[in-house]
Amino acid sequence: MPNMRFHIRFPEQKIKEPIIYQIGHEYKVVTNIRRADVRETTGWMDLELSGETAEIERAIEGL
Repeated sequence: MPNMRFHIRFPEQKIKEPIIYQIGHEYKVVTNIRRADVRETTGWMDLELSGETAEIERAIEGL
């Protein structure tokens, strides 16, 4: 099963949304948060997605 890693930055309006949950729920991928720093107004996350390449690509488009 392929793995892909990403560095994601969140703007203030997206901080409180369950983005990672939604990705794991809507697409056939396993999410793994490697590192993160989320604050009131901004945040970033190093995320690893595992699954079929086509599903990972769909999940990325969903971001």
